[in-house]
Amino acid sequence: MHHRPPRTPLRRAALSVLGTLAVLVTAVQPAGAAPRTAGQDPVGRAFTGAAAEFGVPRDLLIALGYGETHLDDHAGLPSQAGGYGVMHLVSNPDRHTLELASRLTGEAPSSLREDTAANIRGGAAVLRSYADEAGLGPAERRDADAWYPLVARYGGMADPSGARLYADTVYTFLAEGVTARTPDGEELTVRARAVAPERGRYASASVASAQSPDYPSALWVPASTANYAVGRTAAISKIVVHVTQGSYAGSISWFQNPSAQVSAHYVVRSSDGQITQTVRDKDTAWHARSGNASGIGIEHEGYVDNPSWFTDAMYRSSAALTAYLCNRYGIPKDRAHIVGHSEVPNNDHTDPGPNWNWTYYMQLVGGSTGGGGVQLTFPSYDTLRAGSSGAQVSAAQSLLNAQKFDVGTVDGSFGSRTTAAVTSFQQAKGLGADGVVGARTWTALLSAGTTPALSQGSTGSAVQRLQRALTAALGRTVSADGTFGSGTQQAVRDYQSGRSLTVDGAVGPATWAALQAGR
Repeated sequence: MHHRPPRTPLRRAALSVLGTLAVLVTAVQPAGAAPRTAGQDPVGRAFTGAAAEFGVPRDLLIALGYGETHLDDHAGLPSQAGGYGVMHLVSNPDRHTLELASRLTGEAPSSLREDTAANIRGGAAVLRSYADEAGLGPAERRDADAWYPLVARYGGMADPSGARLYADTVYTFLAEGVTARTPDGEELTVRARAVAPERGRYASASVASAQSPDYPSALWVPASTANYAVGRTAAISKIVVHVTQGSYAGSISWFQNPSAQVSAHYVVRSSDGQITQTVRDKDTAWHARSGNASGIGIEHEGYVDNPSWFTDAMYRSSAALTAYLCNRYGIPKDRAHIVGHSEVPNNDHTDPGPNWNWTYYMQLVGGSTGGGGVQLTFPSYDTLRAGSSGAQVSAAQSLLNAQKFDVGTVDGSFGSRTTAAVTSFQQAKGLGADGVVGARTWTALLSAGTTPALSQGSTGSAVQRLQRALTAALGRTVSADGTFGSGTQQAVRDYQSGRSLTVDGAVGPATWAALQAGR
């Protein structure tokens, strides 16, 4: 039998080394979804079944999966570290938990990547194999606190401080509780509890003792020297905003992996805004191709397609870091110098994506939003009419004012003056003058302005206007990142085809005219 030393109760404050985590996820039930019943909860059943089959505490499994992915399988697509599914089973040159799970369960790797139930079962099997190697008996396996070293191992971080950071995050979720929704609207709950994790060899690995050499509020966990270049070939002149496509601790671990060939200067945690520096400011992290030499890269925990990761704590913490760096290096606090990964030339990434609130972020930084302080970019554009309110009403009002159709104060409230302005705009554009902002009126409003020739490789605000207008016209999200890449080109082709225009994927006078007419 495995023997363990006596333990003492761990006060709640002992977990505050990682900050206070706000883990209530408020994602709403998908529009139009029918109410769920207990029999329609496949993810919950998968966790319960896997926990029973492999003798792993159910709540521990959920807390680990939540920390990795917010219980989102991302349609079988990999994280930046090659991790798949809710339980982030990894297949990369140095970690092979996906393959281990396949051997242990008999599930094909493709099932483990794409089937949530199989993936959860695989994660439980991997944890149980670690428990067997450590000699945990049945009684100990029922005690979530005894699993701490095994959770630390699951995170895959070779550095003991990083491994503790990973495991502490999971146990803080257990301590604080989790209420989360899957992408299909299923709700899973882990009730808050007292925890006293048995850290074993990780007890002396303090994650709080190593402080960032460049930003006093951050921790310091250095990336592998194989993943960045010492020194710079250009002066620091921009901040590049990224999204990790993975978890906080997992991304830090990946930057420590010599085979990764990627890194960033800072990583920001979703739940509480904790920051870890992994590359010194004076050195060149590998994060944005042509932006590496002059940029400081800030990674934000989460996935581009899931807005639940972009918390207020993350925005505020990251903005404070960006403001500090701008002040230190003389970087203007505007959108020409604080950019998304997708806005850096010669990149094929989409982060931070349409769910990132640039207007709010720039306001927190204390700089120029580049949009008059009003958010104009949304994943979709709602139909607005008298009585509507909110950010999209403010966007429509701002666009109407810019076109000299006076709505007065931009207040987010669709009143009689806004109705009159919309009606006048529609009359001027030859649209149905009903005072309602639907797809055609949105398309005309969002595309209004200059009409430069645009094609693949173009960048700037005109491209962003185009992308917003295409989002409204096509009824699907076209990433408004200001870079005319292959996705924008395909959207242009689709728009041209649907409007009997010449289908060439480039935007000239005819395509602009159609957009500005609300076609």
